[in-house]
Amino acid sequence: MKTKGLKKDKVNIVTLGCSKNLVDSEVMLTQLRGNGIKTTHESKKDNANIVIVNTCGFIDNAKQESIDTILRYADAKDDGEIDKLYVTGCLSQRYKDDLETEIPQVDAFFGTMELPALLKKFKADYKHELVGERIITTSNHYAYLKISEGCDRPCSFCAIPLMRGGHKSRPIEELVLEAKNLARNGTKELLLIAQDSTYYGLDIYKKRNLAELLERLSDVEGIEWIRLHYAFPTGFPMDALKVMAERDNICSYIDIPLQHGSTKMLKLMRRGTTREKTEALIEEIRAKVPGIAIRTTLIAGHPGETEEDFNDMVDFVKKMRFDRLGIFNYSHEENTHAYSYVDDVPDEVKQERANIVMGIQEEISNEINQEKIGKTFKTLIDRKESGNYYGRTEHDSPEVDNEVIIDAKKHHLRIGDFANIKITDATEFDLYGEPV
Repeated sequence: MKTKGLKKDKVNIVTLGCSKNLVDSEVMLTQLRGNGIKTTHESKKDNANIVIVNTCGFIDNAKQESIDTILRYADAKDDGEIDKLYVTGCLSQRYKDDLETEIPQVDAFFGTMELPALLKKFKADYKHELVGERIITTSNHYAYLKISEGCDRPCSFCAIPLMRGGHKSRPIEELVLEAKNLARNGTKELLLIAQDSTYYGLDIYKKRNLAELLERLSDVEGIEWIRLHYAFPTGFPMDALKVMAERDNICSYIDIPLQHGSTKMLKLMRRGTTREKTEALIEEIRAKVPGIAIRTTLIAGHPGETEEDFNDMVDFVKKMRFDRLGIFNYSHEENTHAYSYVDDVPDEVKQERANIVMGIQEEISNEINQEKIGKTFKTLIDRKESGNYYGRTEHDSPEVDNEVIIDAKKHHLRIGDFANIKITDATEFDLYGEPV
């Protein structure tokens, strides 16, 4: 009869937060399996005896979700359902000392850059030959590619530099190798992510080198779409737009977080730009990459935001007519520059302002989508559920943007394939179509 001491360990990695965290978990998964350790990601079976929680510490809601998840597994450990509990990621980086005191059931806490130390808990080594290899936890046909880590920007509201450190680009050769490996395993779409993708290359090449990176990734055989996320507006490398316009497999899409439409607020936020410069940049992007879809994010209720400032943001949103837009309520984060300000906008006012902006964006999005009826788009089919296929055009990123919905009872498509879809109907945030 087997004793508990002879039981082979099985690890379950639980990921919270953004796509950058997901990539970290995928690297962790690859390293653990490369060391011969049985590992799953987000297992629903609850048959792992070791759990690693990869946390998010960005804003209050994300921190609370991370703490709730850790406590759930701490209870499971108390009940004998798991043997070991490890915590890593942003929350662990930021609040390690407090967490060790408050949740003693956790066997060890690790920061965002401490994967080798975590592996040692499993008597495993960080295998450098696995750099560029990654087990994908999303659908195989698309994958996130993290081009850099950390951030050097001084934004008032942001705690990311506290958790991720300064900006550090990955070499082009390493990224191209990873892209080739992904393509070999069936990935057709690369989603480029970073804390600040426009800063790419400054540290290792002494210049902003996003344009060359895009060119080199565009040359990788099998990659049909490349999508650019998290492009900081200040110091945007304009030569990247030329590459985007020239290369068919670089999506006419950019995610460029702008945060506000008031020059006064942009100064308070330490964004290094003005509304006038921002509008000029958006116009130039649209001129150099005709038909590009622009996604942005804004913040409601940063300290010092008056009704007049908010009205500036409303006017900005109406004037710019972004294809995609998200808005977050300001979160008062300790150790950030803005923490020294009074958090003077009440929570209900923040939410009211966010709701107003999203209401305006719904109208804009609906008008833009109505114009697509009758047009045909190359569409990547992501999944099938509830009698429908769900896909995306080049103007849409997974999970955050519009989807194209196709009746699966009438049409047969393959998940992970591209199809030409004619749009037959549209709502604020979805398109409906059929293959042609």
